[in-house]
Amino acid sequence: MNTRGLRSQLKDSVPVTGLCTQAGPYGIQDPLRKGFSSVKNELLPSHPLELSEKNFQLNQDKMNFTTLRNIQGLHAPLKLQMEYRATQQIQRLPVLSSSNIALDTLRGNDESIGFEDILNDPAQSEIMGDPHIMMEYKLGLL
Repeated sequence: MNTRGLRSQLKDSVPVTGLCTQAGPYGIQDPLRKGFSSVKNELLPSHPLELSEKNFQLNQDKMNFTTLRNIQGLHAPLKLQMEYRATQQIQRLPVLSSSNIALDTLRGNDESIGFEDILNDPAQSEIMGDPHIMMEYKLGLL
């Protein structure tokens, strides 16, 4: 393995000191909710384009905000960011899947069909559990 490019990949990935941030009440990760952990998967991306794909929407939003600021001024990206934050806070209960149609409409993704539209069917989701336990976990009672 080529270790020259490793430093640039590691600076964008999870720091070693922050590996246990999702620890449960006893200081270990809950494998029933988070799955089994692998230190190798948390340190290195499995493919060179993984980091780019993970941050694609964020990078595209930054580029659009910069262009919008240069064309229309400072108020336009600030107003759009406020609308994004307001639509991201709208959620259903943890048991029900949310389509985030308002956020897709703001971003312009409502007119395109992507990978997540076809293979992200909520009926095929593996996340199914007791609604009371999932709601208590979301509220931080567990």
